[in-house]
Amino acid sequence: MTRARALLAGLGLLLAPAAFAEESKPLAWSWDLPSYVPPPRVPADNPMSEEKFQLGRRLFYDKRLSGNGTLACSSCHLQERAFTDGRVTSLGSTGEHTPRNAPSIVNSAWHATYTWANPALVTLERQMENPLFGEHPIEMGVNDANKPEIVARFRADADYRNRFKAAFPEKADPISFDTIIKAIAAFERGVVSFGSRYDQYLDGKIKLTEQEQRGHDLYFGEKAECHHCHGTVNLDDQFVHVKTREAETPFHNTGLYDVDGKGAYPFPNRGLLDVTNDADDMGKYRAPSLRNIALTAPYMHDGTVATLEDVIDIYARGGRKIEAGPNAGDGALSPLKSSLIVKIDLTQQEKADLAAFLKTLNDENLLTAERYSNPWATGSGPESEGKGKR
Repeated sequence: MTRARALLAGLGLLLAPAAFAEESKPLAWSWDLPSYVPPPRVPADNPMSEEKFQLGRRLFYDKRLSGNGTLACSSCHLQERAFTDGRVTSLGSTGEHTPRNAPSIVNSAWHATYTWANPALVTLERQMENPLFGEHPIEMGVNDANKPEIVARFRADADYRNRFKAAFPEKADPISFDTIIKAIAAFERGVVSFGSRYDQYLDGKIKLTEQEQRGHDLYFGEKAECHHCHGTVNLDDQFVHVKTREAETPFHNTGLYDVDGKGAYPFPNRGLLDVTNDADDMGKYRAPSLRNIALTAPYMHDGTVATLEDVIDIYARGGRKIEAGPNAGDGALSPLKSSLIVKIDLTQQEKADLAAFLKTLNDENLLTAERYSNPWATGSGPESEGKGKR
């Protein structure tokens, strides 16, 4: 099973006092991945270390990071839901809803771009600025007025002072929003999931059931053609790793809406268009990873598709038809829909087979792995570090 394992963890407990000078050097990091998964890119100015990962883990689950102290990153990314939140759209610290469904952070180290439709966000560090500092909508509610207060919360905590110093020994003043962002990005980069039954199948450890195998063959075959947008090892199509020279960043209009007969999506969720102002980018979104997909309902960029079976029905139809209301229209007829989205004559049995295969992508261990869990919860905390590594 995939795990990012720190070398020499816990060695400091065994060292004699004469060796304490080495404490300022962060513990080395090693990616432990299946043979078919290359290591991800890591920014040169934010190398991985166990201290940084553990600091980021604490910050990820700490409500003190929000302006009013009511919301943590984890509030919208729940481990038991594969780091999504189960809501149609998420709720910010001031009660304002986000316009889009919360994507999972799992395997985000391998993404070429972040959020649903922004080609400019190419690192986790850059993406973190959106929920922290965004004003429309407000999520974490951090602004110029409350930044000093928030930083002071962490500076007043002796444990945090030690952890920031250990994670960023090169910094004279290690507690800042720069290091907060880098630590959380390191934690998110270290949340990996390659432990599903599908991975065991790829490793030759198990065979799929007959139904799952039929679904697998549909998925990767030319009838259902799911693999055209979800064909990488992360089951998406924006996959970058340490040896990637030029990242491919496709975005797709899947025929989810056609509110005007010309392919329009409802405001404020008009896809890539909202960034580029290019009319041809209406309704184009990044294809998300399908890993753990059965655990992350509701679906699509705006959370308006309730079940996995509904998603399959929409793609089999070649687009979604909304009969009534302000968003009424037939996405299957959209002139802006991707040429990859066409009607597929799937029988009910084939749809069930496809759903069965998609459920093999669940990594059940991810949902309870102590390494990724809330360190502030009862029975967890600093003493649990290094346990349950995956």
